[in-house]
Amino acid sequence: MGDAGDYLSPVSSGRASQQIVDQIVALLRSGRLAPHDRLPSERQLAEAFGVSRVTVRDSLRTLEAQGLMSVRVGAGGGAFVTAPSNEVVGERLTDLLTLSPVDPDQVAEARLMMELGILDLVLARATEEDLEGLRDVCRLAEESLAGGAYDRTTAEEFHARLAEATHNGAVARLAGSFRGPLRMAALRAREPAADAHQRTVEDHQELVEAIARRDRDTARAVMGRHLTRGTTVELPEV
Repeated sequence: MGDAGDYLSPVSSGRASQQIVDQIVALLRSGRLAPHDRLPSERQLAEAFGVSRVTVRDSLRTLEAQGLMSVRVGAGGGAFVTAPSNEVVGERLTDLLTLSPVDPDQVAEARLMMELGILDLVLARATEEDLEGLRDVCRLAEESLAGGAYDRTTAEEFHARLAEATHNGAVARLAGSFRGPLRMAALRAREPAADAHQRTVEDHQELVEAIARRDRDTARAVMGRHLTRGTTVELPEV
């Protein structure tokens, strides 16, 4: 970023901290600020915005909480632009859905639509390396199940690998960000049967082999069965 005066403008006294946040977010969205860029010093920012350094610090704390900034202290410190993690975005999505009038089945249906779209890309693009990675996750899941250590994170890893097999970074990031809402839906949905984990592992194994054969009909049927089990959601006709 160049001189602060090139991009920043003074803010009014009302809600000054939020106005600073809005200006910096606008710079991020326009591409004038990018990950790893360092912001001007607190003093320079305070002068550019016409506010106190305390107000600047409040704004930077807000941006840091949103996962957009990392504030480092000491030599070489300062405020640096960061890309928000899937966890941060997922937490905000979880809050949005938790506080909205949606039920677990609606979240499950949204996930089904997303995963079916992912599946079509995977069927077209998955490499042998991708398939072996998915099989590795399935083998690990079997071992975890046999040892009584299987939990939801094991299933999440499978779906994360599946999204990566689209070879589309945006899809992988969006899928990763949706993990939080999915956990929320699972906790609020009906209790699964005692053998739910076993069925999940079997579904994943069957899905991988259908993808390996490029068998879209079977892959969609398995994914639909897998994601609608325990819900009232139905796989849409195509």
